[in-house]
Order: sequence, then structure tokens, then C-alpha cells
Amino acid sequence: MSRDRRVRGDRTIRRLRSRGQFALATGAVTVLSLTASGCVVVHGEREIVPAATQAEAARALKDFTTAYNAADKAYDRSLDAGQVTGPLADIDGAKLEAGHKNSPAGNAAHSPLELTDAKFTIPEKAGWPRWFLADTDSNKGSDDTRWLVVFTRGSASDVWEASYLTVLAADGIPEFEKDADGWAQPVTADDAALAVEPDKLGQAYATYLASGGDTFAPGAYTSELRALREKNESKPGLARQYVDEPLNSGDYAPVGLRTKDGGALVFFTTRHFEKQTAAQGVDINVTDANIKALMTGEVKQALTLEFVANEAVLDPAKGSGDQQVKFLSRVQGLTGAKGE
Repeated sequence: MSRDRRVRGDRTIRRLRSRGQFALATGAVTVLSLTASGCVVVHGEREIVPAATQAEAARALKDFTTAYNAADKAYDRSLDAGQVTGPLADIDGAKLEAGHKNSPAGNAAHSPLELTDAKFTIPEKAGWPRWFLADTDSNKGSDDTRWLVVFTRGSASDVWEASYLTVLAADGIPEFEKDADGWAQPVTADDAALAVEPDKLGQAYATYLASGGDTFAPGAYTSELRALREKNESKPGLARQYVDEPLNSGDYAPVGLRTKDGGALVFFTTRHFEKQTAAQGVDINVTDANIKALMTGEVKQALTLEFVANEAVLDPAKGSGDQQVKFLSRVQGLTGAKGE
């Protein structure tokens, strides 16, 4: 199965890889404050500086695309392991692992990914990690969609790695707040000016999936997903249980950009488990080749599926009319399976 992204509504993508964050200069110290001698000396850990130059961002996107294509063609996750991190690494890494087990000779359906017409939204901030957003056209999927890739970097000595990837309708991308020089404004993980603080979105979503509420606006990944779960929870001979949890630390930390309306576009990560338990005498038939490839144990009476998802939402400014968080996209991929 190819890794082409097809967007219908907001469509699931598949697995990509782990680690990273974003920066501007070389070495632990960069440049920005004038000294008496006229020399420019900038301490990247303390000064507010752009996370990257346009040229650095373009190079990061090119390196990612090259590595992604090599890994996809060979079904070899080691070939782009240094270019992906966080949820993207988990999702695509599992897809590559399953692909390799099912087709050891490589991906016969490989078609090179091309990301063009790139627009980079680069925030300025102090300290590490740093990150930026690439908004690109793609030769995969629908003509009216754009691929959004978040690149992160933990220090000046690290390379840029792609941590989040999502696909949005071209007219669904929000306008970002920028200063006079064109630099975007990041939101912090604990930004109290938003309806939900970014580092609380993962837990809020897990709680919503379990018990509902009004934190999130109705839609495919909220009210409709809850309704589908309730429908499938108990069927003759088979019961399903769900466990949802946030992933907030390290390369899974949420990142956000301030939008012109005072809210923010926020990317965050969650992990999900679905356990299917059969009644005595009822078989669980596993026909999906990817599930079989990632399976540990033997399915006798139960099957547990593990997924990682990266979400893109609009988090409104606190006190600004509608306070519900709106999903723009949710990319989920199978990352493990266990038979019991």
C-alpha cells in the first residue's frame, strides 16, 4: 500500500519517524545584540530571534523529502530516521516496518513525493527547542489541498526533523499574526490567553473521547467519532474497549502559532488503544496485512490495537465568543498490535 495521502474531510495518513527541534545559527551562541565595538553578539538561549532563515527552512524541507522518498521506496525506516521525529516518526515508522515485512524487496508501488510552492511560517522566540511550519503543495492527493509539515530542532547542533504532518484544504489554513519583519508569533505550552492551554489539549481530548463535553466543536474527530465508538462498543460476540492518553513531552510537545484573530493553530499528539475481546467460541479474524506484520502474541480471545495520532486544531482566544476548540485535521496511524 503506498504512502500517498488522500484527504477526504481530513483523512488519516500513515507512519513517519522520531526526534528533533529547530534553530537559527551554528554553535550554542548566535548573534543579535550590538556591542560597543560594533560587533554583533547574540545568545540564542536568551534573545528572541527567528527560529530559522528562509534558506535553512527550504533546505530542511528538501532533506526531509529526499529521505522520505528513500525510506518509502526501500521500506526501510533507517533511511529517514534522522529526518523525522515525534508522532510523525511513530506513524510512518510503523508503516515502513509493516511494509518491509510484507514486501522485503521494497515498495513496488513507490511514487516519489514532491513538495513544491513552499511557504514558510517562521516564529521568533528565545531558547530551545525551536520550530517552523512549511506549507506546501504536493503531487499526492487532491489539487485543492496543502501539506503542512512542522520542523523541530532541540539545539544548534541538531538537524531539523519533521515532527508533525497534516493535510488541509487550501482555503482552510488560518492567517497568522506576524510582526513588521514577517516573523510569526509562537504560543507557549501554558498560554493562558487561549481557551485551552496547548499542553492540556491532549488530556482534554482524551477526556472528551471518554465522556463527552463541550470543549471541542462537533465534527468527524469529536462527536462523530464518539458516536461510532458507541455503536461498535458492543456487538454480538465481540466487545470493544478504548483507552486514550496524551503525549506531551519531548518531541511530542504541542506547538502553536498565533492567528490574526488572537487564537492559535496548535499541533498536539495523542495515543489510543482499542481492545477487542471475543465471547467464548467466537473468533477474531485478522485480515489486515499491516496488523499481522506488527502483531506480537497470538490472537486467541483478544486483540489490542495501538495508534498514534497528531492533531491540528484552532484554539480560540479566551473570552472571544465561541470557546470550542475546532479540529482542522487528525492524522492517525497503527503503531502496534497484540494478540492474547
